[in-house]
Amino acid sequence: MKSFWFILVLATLLAPAVSRAAVADGIKAVVNASAITFAEVEDYTRPAADALRRQFASQPDVFQQKLNEALNDSLEQLVERQLILHSFDTEGYKLPESVIDEMVQERIRDKFSDRVTLMKTLQAQGVTFEQFRKQMREQYIESALRNQNVQREIVISPYKVENFYLANQAKFSVDDQVKLRMIVIPKTSADDTNAVKLAQEIAVKIKEGASFVEMATVYSQGSQQHQGGDWGWIETGKLRKELAEAAAPLAPGQTSEAINTDDSVYLMLVEEKKPAHAKPLADVRGEIEKSLRVQQQAQLQKQWIDGLKKKTFIRYF
Repeated sequence: MKSFWFILVLATLLAPAVSRAAVADGIKAVVNASAITFAEVEDYTRPAADALRRQFASQPDVFQQKLNEALNDSLEQLVERQLILHSFDTEGYKLPESVIDEMVQERIRDKFSDRVTLMKTLQAQGVTFEQFRKQMREQYIESALRNQNVQREIVISPYKVENFYLANQAKFSVDDQVKLRMIVIPKTSADDTNAVKLAQEIAVKIKEGASFVEMATVYSQGSQQHQGGDWGWIETGKLRKELAEAAAPLAPGQTSEAINTDDSVYLMLVEEKKPAHAKPLADVRGEIEKSLRVQQQAQLQKQWIDGLKKKTFIRYF
């Protein structure tokens, strides 16, 4: 196995110097009577390989490791597909040709506009119409059987959600929060005194009764200018140090003095505060249900695929 991946990695890195035929003639696995070739694994992995090549362009060792992992994962996915297709054939399922016809027509409408464009695209890719139709059939079968054996069996009860919530309070904890409005005056340099002076003048106007919202709309150059400088609720731990320190002693309704940083000068209005707490169950119920559903889907899929493997001949090379 190691020698195959090494050859395939070299083929990827040195193409077109190494002929595709050097890796395309062998078989990587056999599922019942269906062979999965080196070339199929390589083709299935190509989008991921291209992304990895860009991501780890300066780290060839990491790229090779990640590519090997992607190739192995692709092989397992192709094996699973063949297991599902074999299950479809042996368990008496039928797929009318008319369904495939409709799928092909829908794909033409969605992606190619007409049949002529489809045929030209397939020709450029070296794919026959019969191969394209076969791919559509296999994708439909795989999706339908996964849905039947995995998706529809999942029911997440309120009891499971509540137990997960109680057992994972740390996941839903929130640090101290503050609801802020901010006026942001950018500085042209670290020594810019004009920005500091302007912020101080605005602070005086606010103390004399000017509306913080109106001052923010007129003077702030932050992204929330047109919302009256409204930053909404923020965890204090996520604020930059100078802002967190300025917010700490302020009570709701109080405004800070000018807060001078290297790049900007800020004025802050604290509207409300919340101490650290756990998010209420009502706020995270959907998130928990999604997480539990994903976990259960993974368990059901593994059980299903393991069952198919026990009933089907598989050999890796």
